[in-house]
Amino acid sequence: MRHSALPAVTLALAAALAGCNAARQTGPVIDPPGPPRPAPAAQQTLPEGAGCSGAIARYRSVMENDLSMGHVNQSVYSQIQGEISEAAAACSAGQDARAVSLVRASKTRHGYPGG
Repeated sequence: MRHSALPAVTLALAAALAGCNAARQTGPVIDPPGPPRPAPAAQQTLPEGAGCSGAIARYRSVMENDLSMGHVNQSVYSQIQGEISEAAAACSAGQDARAVSLVRASKTRHGYPGG
């Protein structure tokens, strides 16, 4: 009975070809240039409070945190601050429902939860 060398040759050829497909790292991995990334922030504690004043304080706090972390650019932050100021004016005038509605509309417009 004669043994064929074909299975051994096939296996050797498959192993050699698998080595060709392996990714090679030719040098150290270096972070791309650019501004340094901010360190992760500690857990943010949101202001407490009820009614429109609490809703406004919490939204203002979230926006300040997002700006400091680079999650929102200055022009969008400025736009949202204008919307928050409008809500704060309504709240100060005793228009609680309108103020809360303005905060929700702003959150929805800018993709924040709870809008």
